[in-house]
Amino acid sequence: MKKILLIDDNEQDRMLYKRYLDKQAGQERMTIYEADSGETGVELFETHRPDCVLLDYNLLDTDGLEVLAELKQRTPLNTLCVVMITGGGSETLAVRALSSGALDYLVKQQFDPELLYKTVIHAIEKNEWRQYQAQYHGQLQAVNQDLRDSLAELTAARQQVDDTNAQLLAANEEVRLRNQELATANQQLARTNADLDNFVYAASHDLRQPVNNLRGLFDELRRAATFHDPEEGVLLRLIDESLQNLTSTITDLAAAVQVERLPGTHVQEELDLPSLMADVLQTLRPQLLAEQATVSTDFDALPSLQYVRSNLRTILLNLLANALKYHHPDRRPIIHLRTQVLHDASVLEVRDNGLGIDLKRHGAELFQLFRRFHPDAGEGTGLGLFLVNRLVQSHGGHIEVESEVGQGTTFRIYLQKHEHPE
Repeated sequence: MKKILLIDDNEQDRMLYKRYLDKQAGQERMTIYEADSGETGVELFETHRPDCVLLDYNLLDTDGLEVLAELKQRTPLNTLCVVMITGGGSETLAVRALSSGALDYLVKQQFDPELLYKTVIHAIEKNEWRQYQAQYHGQLQAVNQDLRDSLAELTAARQQVDDTNAQLLAANEEVRLRNQELATANQQLARTNADLDNFVYAASHDLRQPVNNLRGLFDELRRAATFHDPEEGVLLRLIDESLQNLTSTITDLAAAVQVERLPGTHVQEELDLPSLMADVLQTLRPQLLAEQATVSTDFDALPSLQYVRSNLRTILLNLLANALKYHHPDRRPIIHLRTQVLHDASVLEVRDNGLGIDLKRHGAELFQLFRRFHPDAGEGTGLGLFLVNRLVQSHGGHIEVESEVGQGTTFRIYLQKHEHPE
């Protein structure tokens, strides 16, 4: 239902307009409000917010243009619907009314009911269409602004992607050059290591015969010669120990180099760990008895595995020998071995209660050649852990170490990937 406000100081004219509109409205009823002055008209406009105002130009308290200006101040831009009614057909007045914001104008006594109705309805529709256009235009402006903002963001993002790609290309080129340098360095290092291994192997091989000759001469000297000075006996013992250490060093060096010189020449086989362990313990029996050591095993999680027998035997032999050699002087050695599957790998763990290792101080050089961390605890060549690490790495494994000085050490050897049974 449309709301119409009649502002006219002539009551008969207002009644006429009402009759005209009611006659033409038909089924669509209109609510009509009446004001006999400009002041009253403004008040009713504020109260009812009509869809259209029929405004008489000639009012007793003011003129229609002033009322029109007042109404415009009380409404948003382009939302006021006013049809100005004048008493004469002045074209100048009509232009002023339209330029001041009226949507149409009529001249009194020159319109019939149909023209009045059509003029009012047309003005209402024009105003509604104007508001729709304004709303649509506002939405369109918002959409356009969003598009401009999105385009700006897209342009910035594209520029950022281009910059990032350029940085990546530069980084990739730098990585390629560094990889090339690294590959060259690795080749040089591999050649150097091979040359060093060949030298060590040749040196240990060539030294073995002279040392054996020296051993024979020393044994013959000790058997045939007579020594009366007690200090000469001490000297002989020191020479004997030095010869033993030299022989052990040459033998260990040859064994360590042999791991790299003959890769893949040993065949893996299914090893029964309790049986292999028994063999190792039999070899170390004199040391075990001498130190009154206790050795326990738990191979339930992994009683057997695929490995090169000689390599695993050497690993076990060196780790147990170290545990015995570097035991704590205030307690008997207790050594525990167990197998487990960690991170889908077969793991052999060797734990002792010996002297322990200061990993903060020596961790980085733990598996380096000729490194000894308890020189006063016993004789050694510093080759055992180096050899163990090389053997484990040759099978694609690695070693983790936990140790506390004065409490003991745990070696966790990741031997190989654990294969699940079908």
